Amino acid sequence: MLRGKQRSYLKGQANKLNPIIHVGKGGLDQALIDQMDEALAAHELVKGKVLKNSLEEVRDVAEKLATSCEAEVVQVIGNVFILYRRNKEKPIYILPQ
Repeated sequence: MLRGKQRSYLKGQANKLNPIIHVGKGGLDQALIDQMDEALAAHELVKGKVLKNSLEEVRDVAEKLATSCEAEVVQVIGNVFILYRRNKEKPIYILPQ
């Protein structure tokens, strides 16, 4: 569970990232979950976007992806969401205590 300072730190780090996961009208499927899992393993912090033609809500998509990938939702704003999962072997981001 992320604390306030950790969440703020990750929001700042994600500010410069571009969305690499796009959820369209097909919605959330296993291929998208696998893609997010790989992205989290490689980057730890991933920004995603729910396109306007999607039938799903942004918060729902973020929560489902976080649950499926064992990650945490850092932020949902507009149609963009940010997920974080710490890499146990080689962490990229050192979170404040």
